[in-house]
Amino acid sequence: QVQLVESGGGLVQLGGSLRLSCAAAGNIFSIYAMGWYRQAPGNQREVVATVTSGRGTNYADSVKGRFTISGVNANNTVYLQMNSLKFEDTAVYYCNGIIRIGPHPYEFWGQGTQVTVSS
Repeated sequence: QVQLVESGGGLVQLGGSLRLSCAAAGNIFSIYAMGWYRQAPGNQREVVATVTSGRGTNYADSVKGRFTISGVNANNTVYLQMNSLKFEDTAVYYCNGIIRIGPHPYEFWGQGTQVTVSS
């Protein structure tokens, strides 16, 4: 089994920055993709940014130019650098991973970390 452990959320002022991290641990054969999703109250979960092995990164239009997702490093950790934060970035951020633990890849989710942008 695989666990995704997120950290780095919290309270930040409008226009500030935060960096989220997500570490994948367990019986990992390889990582196909990792990414960040978010869900605000009353809204559906939406993709924020993803990084796919050999295919690069993708971002939601709402975060392009402000957020940067790293590649997956040797410790199976991915980071999301969030700059110029806006009120509408307030949400629970979830780490997602498509990870091979045997012959097939499976999808895993972290427990979520709260990001709150305040004035």
